[in-house]
Formats: sequence, C-alpha cells, structure tokens
Amino acid sequence: MSARRLRLVQAGPFAFRVDPGMVARVAGAWLALLALGAWGLTLGSYRLPVIDVVRSLLGAGTADTQFIVMTLRLPRVLAAMLVGPALAMSGAIFQGLLRNPLVSPDVIGVNAGASVAAVYWIVTHRPPALLPLIAFAGALAAAAFVYLLTWRGHISGARLILVGIGANALLTAATTAIFLRADVYEAASAYRWMTGSLAGSDWSDVITLAVALAVLVPPGLVLMWPLRALQYGDLTARSLGLPVEGVRLALMAVGCGLSAAAVSVAGPVGFVAFMVPHLARMLAGPPGGGLFLFTGALGGLLLLGADLVGQHALPVSLPVGVITAALGAPYFLFLLYRTNARM
Repeated sequence: MSARRLRLVQAGPFAFRVDPGMVARVAGAWLALLALGAWGLTLGSYRLPVIDVVRSLLGAGTADTQFIVMTLRLPRVLAAMLVGPALAMSGAIFQGLLRNPLVSPDVIGVNAGASVAAVYWIVTHRPPALLPLIAFAGALAAAAFVYLLTWRGHISGARLILVGIGANALLTAATTAIFLRADVYEAASAYRWMTGSLAGSDWSDVITLAVALAVLVPPGLVLMWPLRALQYGDLTARSLGLPVEGVRLALMAVGCGLSAAAVSVAGPVGFVAFMVPHLARMLAGPPGGGLFLFTGALGGLLLLGADLVGQHALPVSLPVGVITAALGAPYFLFLLYRTNARM
C-alpha cells in the first residue's frame, strides 16, 4: 500500500494513519449488508412493504406485522448478519496465521469438534437450550487438542495444519459413529444441524453472537498489525519486538472463539471461512484492521444472501449450508487448480 494513500488522523493524544479507500470499502460493504438485511425482512410467504418493516422496527406497526418482523424474521436475518462475519473473520485469521490460503477452521478440526459435541447432545436427548453452549465448548476443546499436539516448544504452521487435518478426520469419524448408534429420529434431527442452518434462530442466538463479536473483534483488530508482521517470518517479527508465540496463541484464541460462536448457533456452515478471506484480499489488499472489518462485511453478505436464496429463490427451502457448499466447492477446485498451475 502506498504511503501517499494514507491520511494521518489525530484524536486527542492518539494519532493513527487511515486509508480513505479502505474506509470507503468497509463503509460501503456494511451499508450493503444492512440494505440486504432490510430487504430480507420484506420477503416471505406474506410479503411486506419496506415502509411496514420500518414501522415494525420502530415499534409502530400493527400486531401482525410486529409479530412477523420482530419474532419470525428479524432474529434469523440478524443471526445471518452475525454468523457470516464471525466465520469470515475466523478464516482470515487462520489463513494469515498459517500463511496458507487453503486453511480454514473447518479444515483443521474446530468445526468438527463442535459437531461431535452437538450431535452427541442431540441424540442423547439433552436439553436443546444448551446446544449452542455445548457446540461452543466442543469447538474450543478441539482447538486446544490441536494446539497441544502441535506444540514442540513453539508452533509450526505446517505441523498445525497436519495435526488439524488428522484431528478433523478423527472427530468426523466419531460423529459418524454416534450417528450409527443413534435412533433414526434423533439422527435425522442431528443431521439437519450438521448441514448448517439458520432455521429456528431466536433472540438468544442473536445475543450470543453479538456478545461474542463484541468481545472478540476488538482484540482481533489489535492483532492485525502483529499478524501482518508474522507474514514476513518469525525472525522479522522478533526483530520488531513481537512475542511471536504469544501473538500466535492470541490469534488462535480469537479465531477459534469466532468460529465456535458461529458454529454453536448455525452449525458447521462450510466454505464461508474459506472463500470470503480470498475475495476480501483480492478486492482490498494485504492484512490490516480495515481488511478485517471488510472481510466480516463480505462474510455477512455471502451468508445472508445464501440464506435468502435458500429460503425464497428455489422451489424447495434449503439450509444455508447447502447453498454455501454449492458455491464453495467449485471455488475450492478453481483455487486448487490455480495453486497447482503456479507450482
């Protein structure tokens, strides 16, 4: 990024540089996400004019429109607008941390940990209200397992990927074993969760996601400069005074937390954490705080758009995970082809 594109901004005793172009991209992407969310509230078997949606959001709608907007539609739209950014930001952290564009939380076992915990919880008839918490715990446990197996005095990116792929395979096998031993009705319910879906999202899910993002996004923004320094290698990062292993651990904690929060509500929605960071880098450049926020907005646009397509644009309603997989699989093959062509 050229220095002349940066502008110095001073707020009291603090001064920092901003890129006006990046600010415009971030603002435009988040405004587009809000506009898509507002349009999504008008869609459904009972179409609503935008003015009725606005009145309902302000508490001035009729009883029917208030119920449709505030109880049936808004929680799902907000959940999509929060799950998407959480997955995309998590993917950006892991791809930058491991310096590998083919890495995402669903590749190295984080999502598989959430899946095995959630599936076991569902098929053993445990309280459904605790399912997000159990899935969150499973994701964090899987991340800790991978981290401990990778640690050899320090963390190697290549070793973490290999351990993560092995852990992902092991946890996927455990999930399959639970399915095979479960009653057919409970297995069907668990399988619906495994596809990745926002159906049934309520205000408690929205609060869970909002709190997770409020807690994890600020440290993620702070860690973007150290993450960029790590792109140049450990020696360069240490020469800049960075505690390399501490930064890696902090980045992994934030990335795992974001992914775990998203998966705990929507299930293991595939390919969002993989695709969106690539698109963001293509459109906006190298890692940084602005790119982190831009990636989050693109993740929200992709997930909300996929959910609206799955609900309203097809002859049958499909879970959002099916739509993202249909988009992500060809993109993954294209990226593999392009990567091999360069080698």
